[in-house]
Amino acid sequence: MPIKEVLVPDIGSFKDVEVIEIMVNVGDQIATDTSLMTVESDKAAMDIPAPFGGTVKELKIKVGDKISAGSLILMLETSGEAVANSASTAKSFIEIKAAPDVAVPPPSHPAPEVPAHIPPKHRPDPVGAHVGFASGKPAHASPAVRRFARELGIHPDGVDLSRISGSGPRGRILKEDVQAWIKTELAKPTGEAIGLGFPPAPVIDFTQFGEIDTQPLSRIKKLSGANLHRNWVSAPHVTQFDEADITDLEDFRKSMLDEAAKRGVKLTLLAFLIKAVVNALRTYPTFNASLAADGESLVLKKYFHVGFACDTPDGLVVPVIRDVNKKDVMEIANELTELSELARERKLKIDAMQGGCFTISSLGGIGGTAFTPIINCPEVAILGLSRADWKPVWNKAGKTFEPRLMLPLSLSYDHRVIDGADGARFTSHLRLMLSDVRRLLL
Repeated sequence: MPIKEVLVPDIGSFKDVEVIEIMVNVGDQIATDTSLMTVESDKAAMDIPAPFGGTVKELKIKVGDKISAGSLILMLETSGEAVANSASTAKSFIEIKAAPDVAVPPPSHPAPEVPAHIPPKHRPDPVGAHVGFASGKPAHASPAVRRFARELGIHPDGVDLSRISGSGPRGRILKEDVQAWIKTELAKPTGEAIGLGFPPAPVIDFTQFGEIDTQPLSRIKKLSGANLHRNWVSAPHVTQFDEADITDLEDFRKSMLDEAAKRGVKLTLLAFLIKAVVNALRTYPTFNASLAADGESLVLKKYFHVGFACDTPDGLVVPVIRDVNKKDVMEIANELTELSELARERKLKIDAMQGGCFTISSLGGIGGTAFTPIINCPEVAILGLSRADWKPVWNKAGKTFEPRLMLPLSLSYDHRVIDGADGARFTSHLRLMLSDVRRLLL
Protein backbone atom coordinates (compact mmCIF):
# COMPACT_ATOMS: atom_id res chain seq x y z
CA MET A 1 0.00 0.00 0.00
CA PRO A 2 1.25 3.50 -0.77
CA ILE A 3 2.27 5.89 1.98
CA LYS A 4 0.81 9.36 1.47
CA GLU A 5 1.29 12.73 3.12
CA VAL A 6 -1.68 14.16 5.02
CA LEU A 7 -1.68 17.94 4.87
CA VAL A 8 -3.70 20.59 6.66
CA PRO A 9 -6.64 21.41 4.35
CA ASP A 10 -7.87 24.89 3.53
CA ILE A 11 -8.88 26.40 6.89
CA GLY A 12 -9.87 29.79 5.62
CA SER A 13 -8.09 32.84 7.02
CA PHE A 14 -6.50 30.92 9.90
CA LYS A 15 -2.69 30.97 9.82
CA ASP A 16 -0.08 29.81 12.33
CA VAL A 17 -2.73 28.35 14.60
CA GLU A 18 -1.58 26.28 17.59
CA VAL A 19 -1.98 22.52 17.86
CA ILE A 20 -3.60 21.94 21.26
CA GLU A 21 -4.34 18.23 21.02
CA ILE A 22 -3.29 15.25 18.88
CA MET A 23 -5.88 12.49 18.79
CA VAL A 24 -4.03 9.71 16.93
CA ASN A 25 -0.84 7.75 17.51
CA VAL A 26 1.57 5.89 15.28
CA GLY A 27 0.06 2.51 14.38
CA ASP A 28 -3.57 3.62 14.76
CA GLN A 29 -6.07 2.45 12.17
CA ILE A 30 -8.21 5.44 11.26
CA ALA A 31 -11.20 5.97 9.00
CA THR A 32 -12.13 8.86 6.76
CA ASP A 33 -13.22 11.92 8.75
CA THR A 34 -11.51 10.72 11.94
CA SER A 35 -10.35 13.74 13.94
CA LEU A 36 -6.56 13.89 13.76
CA MET A 37 -5.91 16.92 15.92
CA THR A 38 -7.46 20.07 17.34
CA VAL A 39 -6.10 23.51 16.53
CA GLU A 40 -6.99 26.76 18.25
CA SER A 41 -6.62 30.43 17.39
CA ASP A 42 -7.51 33.39 19.58
CA LYS A 43 -11.07 33.21 18.28
CA ALA A 44 -11.99 29.59 17.64
CA ALA A 45 -11.01 25.94 17.80
CA MET A 46 -11.56 23.23 15.19
CA ASP A 47 -10.79 19.61 14.52
CA ILE A 48 -8.74 18.63 11.47
CA PRO A 49 -10.22 15.47 9.87
CA ALA A 50 -8.49 12.63 8.06
CA PRO A 51 -9.10 12.97 4.30
CA PHE A 52 -8.97 9.17 3.91
CA GLY A 53 -8.56 6.06 6.03
CA GLY A 54 -5.46 4.01 6.65
CA THR A 55 -2.69 3.31 9.14
CA VAL A 56 -0.69 6.11 10.80
CA LYS A 57 2.99 5.54 10.02
CA GLU A 58 4.61 8.75 11.27
CA LEU A 59 3.51 11.94 13.03
CA LYS A 60 5.03 15.18 11.76
CA ILE A 61 3.55 17.57 14.35
CA LYS A 62 3.36 17.81 18.13
CA VAL A 63 1.28 19.73 20.66
CA GLY A 64 2.30 23.38 20.65
CA ASP A 65 3.34 23.51 16.99
CA LYS A 66 2.01 26.28 14.75
CA ILE A 67 0.41 25.11 11.51
CA SER A 68 -1.31 26.62 8.46
CA ALA A 69 -3.04 25.29 5.38
CA GLY A 70 -0.67 22.89 3.60
CA SER A 71 1.39 21.98 6.70
CA LEU A 72 2.37 18.31 6.91
CA ILE A 73 0.45 16.47 9.65
CA LEU A 74 1.42 12.81 9.28
CA MET A 75 2.29 9.97 6.92
CA LEU A 76 -0.57 7.55 6.27
CA GLU A 77 -0.49 4.13 4.63
CA THR A 78 -3.68 3.82 2.64
CA SER A 79 -5.31 2.44 -0.51
CA GLY A 80 -5.29 4.28 -3.83
CA GLU A 81 -9.09 4.42 -3.97
CA ALA A 82 -9.30 6.26 -0.65
CA VAL A 83 -6.72 8.80 -1.82
CA ALA A 84 -8.71 9.53 -4.95
CA ASN A 85 -11.70 10.59 -2.86
CA SER A 86 -9.69 12.65 -0.39
CA ALA A 87 -10.23 16.12 -1.88
CA SER A 88 -14.02 15.99 -1.88
CA THR A 89 -14.14 14.29 1.52
CA ALA A 90 -11.99 16.92 3.25
CA LYS A 91 -13.88 19.79 1.68
CA SER A 92 -17.22 18.33 2.71
CA PHE A 93 -16.05 17.77 6.27
CA ILE A 94 -14.75 21.32 6.69
CA GLU A 95 -17.87 22.91 5.20
CA ILE A 96 -20.50 20.79 6.89
CA LYS A 97 -18.96 19.57 10.13
CA ALA A 98 -16.35 22.04 11.29
CA ALA A 99 -18.06 25.30 10.44
CA PRO A 100 -20.79 25.12 13.13
CA ASP A 101 -18.18 24.40 15.81
CA VAL A 102 -15.79 27.20 14.84
CA ALA A 103 -18.07 29.91 16.19
CA VAL A 104 -17.29 29.03 19.81
CA PRO A 105 -18.44 31.75 22.21
CA PRO A 106 -15.89 33.36 24.55
CA PRO A 107 -15.57 32.00 28.13
CA SER A 108 -17.91 34.65 29.52
CA HIS A 109 -20.84 33.03 27.68
CA PRO A 110 -22.35 29.57 28.18
CA ALA A 111 -20.97 26.81 26.01
CA PRO A 112 -23.21 25.69 23.13
CA GLU A 113 -25.89 23.18 24.03
CA VAL A 114 -25.77 19.67 22.60
CA PRO A 115 -27.91 19.45 19.43
CA ALA A 116 -31.52 18.56 20.20
CA HIS A 117 -31.68 15.87 17.50
CA ILE A 118 -29.53 13.45 19.53
CA PRO A 119 -31.85 10.67 20.70
CA PRO A 120 -32.52 10.42 24.46
CA LYS A 121 -30.95 6.96 24.59
CA HIS A 122 -27.61 8.53 23.68
CA ARG A 123 -27.77 11.11 26.44
CA PRO A 124 -25.97 10.42 29.74
CA ASP A 125 -27.75 9.54 32.96
CA PRO A 126 -28.00 12.72 35.11
CA VAL A 127 -26.21 11.08 38.03
CA GLY A 128 -23.33 9.90 35.87
CA ALA A 129 -24.29 6.21 35.54
CA HIS A 130 -23.01 6.12 31.96
CA VAL A 131 -19.92 8.21 32.60
CA GLY A 132 -16.65 6.43 33.27
CA PHE A 133 -13.00 6.30 32.39
CA ALA A 134 -12.01 5.94 28.77
CA SER A 135 -8.92 3.78 29.40
CA GLY A 136 -6.56 6.26 27.78
CA LYS A 137 -8.27 6.18 24.36
CA PRO A 138 -8.18 9.37 22.25
CA ALA A 139 -11.11 11.58 23.16
CA HIS A 140 -13.75 12.00 20.45
CA ALA A 141 -15.42 15.37 20.98
CA SER A 142 -16.29 18.52 19.07
CA PRO A 143 -14.19 21.69 19.45
CA ALA A 144 -17.05 23.29 21.36
CA VAL A 145 -17.04 20.47 23.93
CA ARG A 146 -13.24 20.60 24.16
CA ARG A 147 -13.39 24.35 24.80
CA PHE A 148 -16.09 23.76 27.44
CA ALA A 149 -13.91 21.14 29.18
CA ARG A 150 -10.82 23.37 29.15
CA GLU A 151 -12.74 26.22 30.78
CA LEU A 152 -13.69 24.03 33.76
CA GLY A 153 -10.26 23.19 35.13
CA ILE A 154 -7.80 24.69 37.63
CA HIS A 155 -5.01 23.39 35.46
CA PRO A 156 -4.37 24.85 31.99
CA ASP A 157 -5.54 21.62 30.32
CA GLY A 158 -8.87 21.73 32.17
CA VAL A 159 -10.90 18.53 32.45
CA ASP A 160 -9.07 15.57 30.89
CA LEU A 161 -11.47 14.27 28.25
CA SER A 162 -9.55 11.00 27.98
CA ARG A 163 -11.07 10.11 31.37
CA ILE A 164 -14.63 10.42 30.06
CA SER A 165 -16.58 7.88 28.03
CA GLY A 166 -18.82 9.51 25.45
CA SER A 167 -22.51 8.65 25.18
CA GLY A 168 -23.04 10.21 21.75
CA PRO A 169 -22.96 8.49 18.35
CA ARG A 170 -19.77 6.42 17.87
CA GLY A 171 -18.70 7.25 21.43
CA ARG A 172 -18.57 10.99 20.86
CA ILE A 173 -18.27 13.00 24.10
CA LEU A 174 -21.16 15.39 24.64
CA LYS A 175 -21.42 18.41 26.90
CA GLU A 176 -23.75 16.39 29.16
CA ASP A 177 -21.04 13.72 29.53
CA VAL A 178 -18.62 16.34 30.83
CA GLN A 179 -21.22 17.75 33.21
CA ALA A 180 -22.18 14.31 34.53
CA TRP A 181 -18.52 13.38 35.08
CA ILE A 182 -17.98 16.62 37.00
CA LYS A 183 -21.00 15.87 39.23
CA THR A 184 -19.57 12.42 39.96
CA GLU A 185 -16.17 13.86 40.88
CA LEU A 186 -17.67 16.56 43.10
CA ALA A 187 -19.62 13.90 44.98
CA LYS A 188 -16.41 12.20 46.10
CA PRO A 189 -16.00 12.56 49.89
CA THR A 190 -12.42 13.84 49.80
CA GLY A 191 -13.42 16.87 47.77
CA GLU A 192 -10.28 16.42 45.68
CA ALA A 193 -11.89 15.54 42.38
CA ILE A 194 -9.56 14.79 39.50
CA GLY A 195 -9.01 17.60 37.04
CA LEU A 196 -11.73 19.90 38.35
CA GLY A 197 -11.48 23.56 39.22
CA PHE A 198 -12.31 27.04 38.07
CA PRO A 199 -11.90 28.79 34.74
CA PRO A 200 -8.44 30.33 34.45
CA ALA A 201 -8.06 33.99 35.33
CA PRO A 202 -8.15 36.32 32.33
CA VAL A 203 -4.79 37.49 31.02
CA ILE A 204 -4.68 41.27 31.38
CA ASP A 205 -2.04 43.65 30.07
CA PHE A 206 -1.74 45.98 33.07
CA THR A 207 0.69 48.27 31.26
CA GLN A 208 -2.28 49.77 29.46
CA PHE A 209 -3.30 51.38 32.76
CA GLY A 210 0.09 52.64 33.91
CA GLU A 211 3.62 51.69 34.95
CA ILE A 212 4.11 48.27 36.56
CA ASP A 213 6.85 46.15 38.11
CA THR A 214 6.77 42.34 37.98
CA GLN A 215 8.32 40.31 40.81
CA PRO A 216 8.44 36.50 40.87
CA LEU A 217 6.83 34.67 43.79
CA SER A 218 9.20 32.97 46.19
CA ARG A 219 9.38 29.18 46.11
CA ILE A 220 7.65 28.98 49.50
CA LYS A 221 4.75 31.14 48.33
CA LYS A 222 4.33 29.06 45.19
CA LEU A 223 4.17 25.83 47.19
CA SER A 224 2.02 27.19 50.00
CA GLY A 225 -0.31 28.90 47.53
CA ALA A 226 -1.15 25.62 45.82
CA ASN A 227 -1.68 23.89 49.19
CA LEU A 228 -3.86 26.68 50.56
CA HIS A 229 -6.02 26.65 47.44
CA ARG A 230 -6.43 22.88 47.63
CA ASN A 231 -7.28 23.03 51.34
CA TRP A 232 -9.80 25.82 50.84
CA VAL A 233 -11.75 24.06 48.08
CA SER A 234 -11.51 20.53 49.52
CA ALA A 235 -12.64 21.21 53.11
CA PRO A 236 -15.92 23.05 53.85
CA HIS A 237 -14.74 25.74 56.27
CA VAL A 238 -16.72 27.17 59.19
CA THR A 239 -15.17 29.76 61.52
CA GLN A 240 -16.19 30.21 65.14
CA PHE A 241 -15.28 33.54 66.79
CA ASP A 242 -14.84 34.01 70.54
CA GLU A 243 -12.90 36.02 73.14
CA ALA A 244 -10.81 34.85 76.10
CA ASP A 245 -10.04 36.90 79.19
CA ILE A 246 -6.24 36.62 79.54
CA THR A 247 -5.76 39.38 82.13
CA ASP A 248 -4.53 37.04 84.87
CA LEU A 249 -2.58 34.90 82.42
CA GLU A 250 -0.71 37.91 81.10
CA ASP A 251 0.10 39.04 84.66
CA PHE A 252 1.47 35.59 85.42
CA ARG A 253 3.52 35.53 82.21
CA LYS A 254 5.13 38.85 83.03
CA SER A 255 5.95 37.67 86.55
CA MET A 256 7.85 34.72 85.03
CA LEU A 257 9.92 36.72 82.54
CA ASP A 258 12.98 37.06 84.78
CA GLU A 259 13.04 33.37 85.61
CA ALA A 260 12.60 32.48 81.94
CA ALA A 261 15.45 34.84 80.96
CA LYS A 262 17.79 33.12 83.43
CA ARG A 263 17.04 29.86 81.62
CA GLY A 264 17.60 31.52 78.26
CA VAL A 265 13.93 31.25 77.31
CA LYS A 266 11.74 33.89 75.68
CA LEU A 267 8.38 33.29 77.35
CA THR A 268 5.58 34.36 75.01
CA LEU A 269 1.83 34.11 75.24
CA LEU A 270 1.85 31.59 72.40
CA ALA A 271 3.54 28.99 74.60
CA PHE A 272 0.59 29.13 77.02
CA LEU A 273 -1.86 29.00 74.12
CA ILE A 274 -0.27 25.83 72.77
CA LYS A 275 -0.52 24.20 76.19
CA ALA A 276 -4.18 25.21 76.46
CA VAL A 277 -4.94 23.90 72.97
CA VAL A 278 -3.59 20.46 73.85
CA ASN A 279 -5.86 20.38 76.90
CA ALA A 280 -8.81 21.15 74.62
CA LEU A 281 -7.72 18.52 72.08
CA ARG A 282 -7.69 15.87 74.80
CA THR A 283 -11.20 16.87 75.83
CA TYR A 284 -12.52 16.99 72.25
CA PRO A 285 -10.60 14.26 70.33
CA THR A 286 -12.39 14.86 67.01
CA PHE A 287 -10.29 18.04 66.70
CA ASN A 288 -7.15 15.88 66.97
CA ALA A 289 -8.11 13.75 63.96
CA SER A 290 -8.01 13.50 60.17
CA LEU A 291 -10.62 12.35 57.69
CA ALA A 292 -9.59 9.11 55.95
CA ALA A 293 -8.88 9.37 52.21
CA ASP A 294 -12.05 7.45 51.36
CA GLY A 295 -14.15 9.78 53.51
CA GLU A 296 -15.66 6.80 55.33
CA SER A 297 -13.82 6.98 58.66
CA LEU A 298 -12.06 9.31 61.08
CA VAL A 299 -8.44 8.76 62.10
CA LEU A 300 -8.16 9.72 65.78
CA LYS A 301 -4.60 10.52 66.84
CA LYS A 302 -3.19 9.66 70.24
CA TYR A 303 -0.22 11.98 69.87
CA PHE A 304 -0.27 15.77 70.17
CA HIS A 305 1.91 17.61 67.65
CA VAL A 306 1.01 21.31 67.29
CA GLY A 307 2.13 23.49 64.38
CA PHE A 308 2.46 27.26 64.48
CA ALA A 309 2.50 29.62 61.51
CA CYS A 310 5.83 31.41 61.26
CA ASP A 311 6.28 34.52 59.12
CA THR A 312 9.57 34.55 57.20
CA PRO A 313 10.98 36.88 54.50
CA ASP A 314 10.16 34.21 51.90
CA GLY A 315 6.64 33.49 53.09
CA LEU A 316 4.70 31.49 55.64
CA VAL A 317 5.98 28.17 57.02
CA VAL A 318 4.51 25.95 59.73
CA PRO A 319 7.03 24.29 62.09
CA VAL A 320 5.65 21.56 64.35
CA ILE A 321 6.31 21.07 68.07
CA ARG A 322 6.04 17.38 68.86
CA ASP A 323 4.53 15.71 71.94
CA VAL A 324 3.36 18.98 73.46
CA ASN A 325 1.41 17.05 76.10
CA LYS A 326 4.73 15.83 77.55
CA LYS A 327 6.33 19.29 77.81
CA ASP A 328 5.91 22.21 80.17
CA VAL A 329 5.42 25.81 79.11
CA MET A 330 9.13 26.66 79.39
CA GLU A 331 10.10 23.77 77.10
CA ILE A 332 7.43 24.77 74.59
CA ALA A 333 8.60 28.39 74.64
CA ASN A 334 12.20 27.29 74.06
CA GLU A 335 11.21 25.17 71.03
CA LEU A 336 9.14 28.03 69.66
CA THR A 337 12.21 30.27 69.66
CA GLU A 338 14.53 27.65 68.17
CA LEU A 339 12.16 26.62 65.37
CA SER A 340 11.30 30.24 64.52
CA GLU A 341 15.00 31.12 64.17
CA LEU A 342 15.63 28.10 61.95
CA ALA A 343 12.67 29.05 59.78
CA ARG A 344 13.84 32.64 59.30
CA GLU A 345 17.38 31.43 58.52
CA ARG A 346 16.01 28.93 55.95
CA LYS A 347 17.50 26.02 57.90
CA LEU A 348 14.25 24.32 58.82
CA LYS A 349 14.21 20.66 57.79
CA ILE A 350 11.23 19.07 56.06
CA ASP A 351 10.48 16.67 58.92
CA ALA A 352 10.17 19.67 61.27
CA MET A 353 7.08 20.74 59.29
CA GLN A 354 5.34 17.35 59.11
CA GLY A 355 3.03 15.36 61.36
CA GLY A 356 1.03 18.24 62.82
CA CYS A 357 -2.36 17.55 64.43
CA PHE A 358 -3.50 21.13 64.89
CA THR A 359 -2.18 24.55 63.83
CA ILE A 360 -2.14 27.96 65.51
CA SER A 361 -1.78 31.13 63.46
CA SER A 362 -1.04 34.21 65.57
CA LEU A 363 -1.35 37.75 64.21
CA GLY A 364 -1.45 39.34 67.65
CA GLY A 365 1.89 41.03 67.18
CA ILE A 366 0.64 42.77 64.04
CA GLY A 367 -2.99 43.69 64.69
CA GLY A 368 -6.54 42.96 63.66
CA THR A 369 -9.64 41.88 65.54
CA ALA A 370 -10.52 38.59 63.79
CA PHE A 371 -9.82 36.58 60.62
CA THR A 372 -10.68 33.27 58.99
CA PRO A 373 -7.59 31.01 58.92
CA ILE A 374 -7.44 28.25 56.29
CA ILE A 375 -7.24 24.69 57.62
CA ASN A 376 -3.89 22.98 57.17
CA CYS A 377 -5.24 19.71 55.72
CA PRO A 378 -5.24 16.82 56.56
CA GLU A 379 -5.80 18.51 59.93
CA VAL A 380 -9.43 19.35 60.62
CA ALA A 381 -9.08 22.62 62.54
CA ILE A 382 -6.87 25.69 62.97
CA LEU A 383 -6.90 28.44 65.60
CA GLY A 384 -6.30 32.08 64.70
CA LEU A 385 -5.18 34.61 67.31
CA SER A 386 -5.60 38.36 66.86
CA ARG A 387 -4.32 41.27 68.94
CA ALA A 388 -5.46 41.29 72.57
CA ASP A 389 -7.16 44.51 73.62
CA TRP A 390 -8.42 46.06 76.85
CA LYS A 391 -12.22 46.10 77.12
CA PRO A 392 -14.75 46.97 79.84
CA VAL A 393 -16.23 43.72 81.18
CA TRP A 394 -19.08 43.39 83.67
CA ASN A 395 -17.59 41.90 86.84
CA LYS A 396 -18.75 38.73 88.57
CA ALA A 397 -20.53 40.67 91.25
CA GLY A 398 -22.59 42.33 88.55
CA LYS A 399 -22.10 45.82 89.96
CA THR A 400 -19.51 47.50 87.77
CA PHE A 401 -17.35 47.27 84.65
CA GLU A 402 -13.70 46.28 84.97
CA PRO A 403 -10.91 46.63 82.40
CA ARG A 404 -9.97 43.16 81.14
CA LEU A 405 -7.46 42.08 78.51
CA MET A 406 -9.47 40.15 75.91
CA LEU A 407 -7.89 37.88 73.30
CA PRO A 408 -9.87 37.31 70.05
CA LEU A 409 -10.06 33.65 68.96
CA SER A 410 -10.90 32.53 65.40
CA LEU A 411 -11.39 28.78 65.09
CA SER A 412 -11.82 27.39 61.55
CA TYR A 413 -12.85 23.74 61.27
CA ASP A 414 -13.81 21.15 58.68
CA HIS A 415 -17.60 20.92 58.77
CA ARG A 416 -17.50 17.35 57.44
CA VAL A 417 -15.95 16.29 60.75
CA ILE A 418 -16.94 18.95 63.28
CA ASP A 419 -20.35 20.54 63.73
CA GLY A 420 -21.07 24.02 65.00
CA ALA A 421 -21.95 22.94 68.54
CA ASP A 422 -18.57 21.26 69.05
CA GLY A 423 -16.83 24.27 67.52
CA ALA A 424 -18.45 26.51 70.15
CA ARG A 425 -17.64 24.01 72.91
CA PHE A 426 -13.99 23.93 71.88
CA THR A 427 -13.56 27.72 72.05
CA SER A 428 -15.50 27.84 75.31
CA HIS A 429 -13.11 25.28 76.76
CA LEU A 430 -10.16 27.38 75.60
CA ARG A 431 -11.67 30.43 77.29
CA LEU A 432 -11.82 28.56 80.59
CA MET A 433 -8.23 27.35 80.26
CA LEU A 434 -6.91 30.81 79.49
CA SER A 435 -8.97 32.70 82.05
CA ASP A 436 -7.43 30.73 84.92
CA VAL A 437 -3.80 29.67 84.46
CA ARG A 438 -4.21 27.06 87.20
CA ARG A 439 -6.45 25.02 84.91
CA LEU A 440 -3.44 24.35 82.66
CA LEU A 441 -2.03 22.19 85.44
CA LEU A 442 -5.08 19.88 85.45
